[in-house]
Amino acid sequence: MTLPELELYRELIEENLDRLLPPEDMIPRSIHRSIRYSACGGGKRLRGILCLLACEAVGGGREKALPASCALEMVHAYSLIHDDLPCMDDDDLRRGKPTNHLVFGEAIALLAGDALLTAAIKVMATKAPAGMEELYRQALVEMITAVDTEGMIGGQVLDLEAEGKDVTLEELMEIHRKKTGALITAALRMGGIIGRGDKKQLAALTEYGRSFGLAFQIGDDLLDCVGDAKKMGKKAGSDRKKNKATYPALLGIEESRRFLRLEVDKAKEALAPLGERAALLSKLADYLVGREC
Repeated sequence: MTLPELELYRELIEENLDRLLPPEDMIPRSIHRSIRYSACGGGKRLRGILCLLACEAVGGGREKALPASCALEMVHAYSLIHDDLPCMDDDDLRRGKPTNHLVFGEAIALLAGDALLTAAIKVMATKAPAGMEELYRQALVEMITAVDTEGMIGGQVLDLEAEGKDVTLEELMEIHRKKTGALITAALRMGGIIGRGDKKQLAALTEYGRSFGLAFQIGDDLLDCVGDAKKMGKKAGSDRKKNKATYPALLGIEESRRFLRLEVDKAKEALAPLGERAALLSKLADYLVGREC
């Protein structure tokens, strides 16, 4: 993340994530080293940050949403470990270093992903600030729904089944609403719920999340075509080699850029009911247009 205003949020998440995860020397050491290798291995912390910003945007204090933001980052780390496995996207580089299964083996990597998902659920169920247990229960339902076959897992299946096939724009958008957008939207709704947002505020965050998630995926697809591999922390051109369904493949580079800007504008417009408290969310949406695509 290159927005200086968000560095404090990222640091808070890093500190709390380190505290919530088991130490590397805890037996069995192999699984705990594997967990921390991926979960504490840097990254933008986008989903966790979105949760904190959403909580603030509805008038809540970001510290109340910190456990939830860490749970989201655990879920995201789990998804990356599994996505990189040979049976999935078969990637060998993530965040500028070898993927988890290349370092720890496929079996440990698979179990590390499973452990991170269960750890996230445990955090949501046991680490709610005093008096916020019911709000965290509601937020947990949002998180689980975003991961299951209605969300991220279903999107991954659709993505795998679309490899090498012609898909329509609507089919492609459906893949990414689930695979990428569901957890991003859930992060915003979780923050809004924890911040005690009302229906109008939650609706605004939901609409923002849907457009933001789509724009984020379009940007990722563009970066895979034209981005700097060193800055991305993974190899460029991998989508094309695997015959993945992407926006540049379907629409071309320039039309994909236009589509990205359109979704960013829609995301920003959705924030109107939240006023000035959503200024950082608006700025974060603008960031998607400028990230080297």
